[in-house]
Amino acid sequence: MMNNRGVDLRRLRLLRELARLGSMREVADELGVTTSTVSQQLAALSREVGATLIEPQGRRVRLTPAGRRLAEHAVTILDAVEVARLDLDPRAEPVGTVRVAGFATAVRRSLLPVTADLAARHPQVRLRIHEHEPAEAFALLATDDVDLALTYDYNLAPAPVDRTLEAIPLWSAPWSLGVPADDVPDVPDNAAAVFDRFRDRGWIVNSRYTADEVVVRTIASMADFEPRIEHRADSLELVQDLIVAGLGVGLLPADQPTAPGVRLLPLTGPEARLRSYAVTRRGRAAWPPLALILDLLAAVPA
Repeated sequence: MMNNRGVDLRRLRLLRELARLGSMREVADELGVTTSTVSQQLAALSREVGATLIEPQGRRVRLTPAGRRLAEHAVTILDAVEVARLDLDPRAEPVGTVRVAGFATAVRRSLLPVTADLAARHPQVRLRIHEHEPAEAFALLATDDVDLALTYDYNLAPAPVDRTLEAIPLWSAPWSLGVPADDVPDVPDNAAAVFDRFRDRGWIVNSRYTADEVVVRTIASMADFEPRIEHRADSLELVQDLIVAGLGVGLLPADQPTAPGVRLLPLTGPEARLRSYAVTRRGRAAWPPLALILDLLAAVPA
């Protein structure tokens, strides 16, 4: 049973960081205290709330069900306290590590351009970047293993956003069909006609996410054929190598340079457009370090 004196916010912060980072050592490093202090304070928090919050897992610890529930509450409580503090002191400097999972293009196009400004103006906010396709990033958000996901879908393959998440549009870009450079003497005038020219070819799609395959199948259906998916590759460079080798055709970004031997055929009526998003768990965007990163991302030219 929780005692009548309430709960120490500093201990709640330790529990929140343990849920985020996964180990007492990482919490200690993040907050500049010793591992022993983290352990003692979490034990005190457990006594305060009258429940076991952590349990051994090999040489590490993990949150119990009660610990996970309290950690969720801690996020809401501490965010509210932080928002109130910033409201009273807008000069307060954000502090913390923001864990990001994102697809490679968004990391290069949206995240890397803000790192120099971040280091110069907000040195106490750090980034931990992991390259992941959207399905993987959504899974990491669901388990609270990252704070921010940079994801994408296509206008022809929209991805539903779970009600527990919030998505902020960042930028969009047209995609074309990549084919061998000497294959097509003239360019058809719409996407279905472009695809129809290659109905008998092998098709190349993403190996880690299904959105572009949905786009391929959608446009192919407009041309009344079933594409023969022969190769799956996550790397756009490898997709181009496969095209040059004559092993198939596949979607490629229209706004990026291609390898020698690859030609891009525009897709219109309908177009294929990739749409990029910054996604957070609902209610988390007020955390000052994350709010800062979201503001910086929004300022990057689309």
